Amino acid sequence: MTRKSTAAPLAAAQHPRLGIALCLLSMLIFACQDGITKVLVRHLPVAELVMVRYWVFVLFALIVCRSRGGLRAASRSASPWQQVVRAVLGVGEIALFGLALRYLGLAETHALYAVFPLMTLGLARAFLGERMAGRQWLAAAVGFAGTLLILRPGLGVFQPAALIPLAAALTFAFFNILSRRIGQTDSFATTTLYMAVVGAVAATGAGLPAWVMPTPREAVLMCIVAVSGVIAQLLLIQALNYAQASTLQPFNYSLLAFATVIGVVVFGEAPGLWSLTGALLILLAGLYSIRPKTL
Repeated sequence: MTRKSTAAPLAAAQHPRLGIALCLLSMLIFACQDGITKVLVRHLPVAELVMVRYWVFVLFALIVCRSRGGLRAASRSASPWQQVVRAVLGVGEIALFGLALRYLGLAETHALYAVFPLMTLGLARAFLGERMAGRQWLAAAVGFAGTLLILRPGLGVFQPAALIPLAAALTFAFFNILSRRIGQTDSFATTTLYMAVVGAVAATGAGLPAWVMPTPREAVLMCIVAVSGVIAQLLLIQALNYAQASTLQPFNYSLLAFATVIGVVVFGEAPGLWSLTGALLILLAGLYSIRPKTL
């Protein structure tokens, strides 16, 4: 989503540390959300969880539209079909990521998913005609090498399920490309409304046939996942009111660190040396690709 605030430049100059703190808190909530999702997908269909998340997201979208000109104004889009495709991609990305958590550990899933910024660079070159700097080509190569270290194809340890977070990353990369296009013509309220309503329809179409009655404990956890996702998004939006996007971007990678800690402490995961090395390469490549030009 594109997030705009007329107060951002002034606030960003005055409170960048607050923006960074809010961003880190948001990443921590996202990591906890993924940990709860990993528990839920053991017994509940992924489609059901996605559906519940989108029902709550619709309420959030309606509040946003009401505060930014009303529902009628928000429903007008210069690119309605692109909005629809983007919303469907959003549903697919969440579903794929949830499915990956069923078969893989938190750290491994997030490490492979972390290549999406590098995928976005390549897609921006192909579909938007954006030129890639030399450091971005190098970052893409290093990130690819890190991905191969985690997958280790041909060494007898490759898991086909490891392709799921890569598919989620690619889906999210296409989502980002459409977001760039749509953000040039449509408002934040319009984009949020389309994503919520179209996403809810698509998620409900898949979720209702797969519905499994959750236990009371699972129902509570489902609500926590849905509400925490909205809270984390709100924190990110607020963070952008205090710090510029370029300042916050490196701290988005803290999600990988938080997820790794939760995986070790809560689920007893022990990432191997190859996986940790690959994750570090992907992390460094992503940070290097967004490094400001100094020359």
